[in-house]
Amino acid sequence: MTTMLEAAEVAHRPRRTRSAPPAWLVVALACAGQFLVVLDVSVVNVALPSMRADLGMSESGLQWVVNAYSIAFAGFMLLGGRAGDLYGRKRMFLVGLGLFTAASLAGGLAQGDAELLIARAVQGLGAAVLAPATLTIVTSAVPEGAARARAIATWTAVGAGGGAAGGFVGGLLVETLSWRWVLLINVPVGALVLLGSLLWLTESRSGDGRRLDLPGALLVTGGLAVLAYGISQTEAEGWTAAATLLPLAAGLALVGGFLLVESRTAAPLMPLGLLRVRAVASANAAMFLSGSAMFSMWFFMTLYAQNVLGYSPLAAGAALIPTSLAIVVGSKLAPRFMRRRGARWVAVLGTTVAVAGFAWQSTMTADGAYVTAIMCPGILMMLGAGLAVTPLASLATSGAAPGEAGLVSGLVNTSRTMGGSLGLAVLSTLAAARTGGVASPEALTEGYALAFRVGTGVLLSGVVLMLAWLPRKISAN
Repeated sequence: MTTMLEAAEVAHRPRRTRSAPPAWLVVALACAGQFLVVLDVSVVNVALPSMRADLGMSESGLQWVVNAYSIAFAGFMLLGGRAGDLYGRKRMFLVGLGLFTAASLAGGLAQGDAELLIARAVQGLGAAVLAPATLTIVTSAVPEGAARARAIATWTAVGAGGGAAGGFVGGLLVETLSWRWVLLINVPVGALVLLGSLLWLTESRSGDGRRLDLPGALLVTGGLAVLAYGISQTEAEGWTAAATLLPLAAGLALVGGFLLVESRTAAPLMPLGLLRVRAVASANAAMFLSGSAMFSMWFFMTLYAQNVLGYSPLAAGAALIPTSLAIVVGSKLAPRFMRRRGARWVAVLGTTVAVAGFAWQSTMTADGAYVTAIMCPGILMMLGAGLAVTPLASLATSGAAPGEAGLVSGLVNTSRTMGGSLGLAVLSTLAAARTGGVASPEALTEGYALAFRVGTGVLLSGVVLMLAWLPRKISAN
């Protein structure tokens, strides 16, 4: 009885209302989280040769420094998006950022390649929880229309700015300190963003009390990892060897199991009916194809600059700054073009510009000059990426109901990162097979050039898909 009286007294006390933070501050904090996710990718790319030398990693093992992160990132992204809807976007933002920051510390202190890869996988898990929350926080804070398109463009541009900052800062850290600091740098930055988010972000959710689909997340993540491993085995074993066919079959079986679970569970991680919405299905398919080529660009450009042209880590990072800034420019231009010509036209234009950059990059030589071998083709590739991502994200999220916002946001990032993970596994395997185990600049150049030629073809298929399938207008929610 006393407890009930106390509760009633508390209920009648006037509550101190906290004014909502301005939209620009919410967008800034969400973009800071996305900045960290992208920063980590670009920072690590610059440090790959140094990691290999210090930890004695193989050339094929380097792709797993990237893929351990990206596969966990892609596989758990839908789970992270759904968790944000059910348990609160702010809460999941804080959980993801905290996990990401702690894993960065563990990776920076790793004493062997196994420890490093585990830390990278945990980083990917943290990013999978964090990234969909960032986009959902942005879209929830800004009403649909031109303002939301500008906010999404800012989110894309700031994330791309992580690429620009990561390349240069990563090179500086590797040269002045060690490769470990490319991971440790996330710790103070993450702590500052955590503090700001605790103080200024407000909680929001659109869930209905359903449980998370953990079996689905484990199946799709395991399927991606095993598929990528099977693809990487083709370099040494060939496509017909049991060491290749068994993991490929197992990976496909796990992905098939994921689809079966999603079709039968009461609370699926990815409701398959969502893919019947044309905007969602077509934009995510385009994201998958674009990501499979564009994601690997940083990997090969960094290796080309250091292993072939002899750039130092700092010089390689600085060399890619114009390329990274190009995606920022493209992201800021996209909303203006979208208002005039529509999202579909801008996505096609951006991907076509990227095709020109990939085709140019595929003509690289072992003694290429910076302007023609790195800067100009890189600018075209990433300018096109910046132009394409914003309209594709807008199309994919345009028909989402409020309760599905986190899920669709996670699906957008999942499609791009899943495509990137498998694309990197395929392209790095093709590049390694072309070199035939020879590490001369000429042989390495042939392998990297082949990767860009294949990427050109993939992006061309993406252009065809966009023209045939993307809706001409963004539908209202």
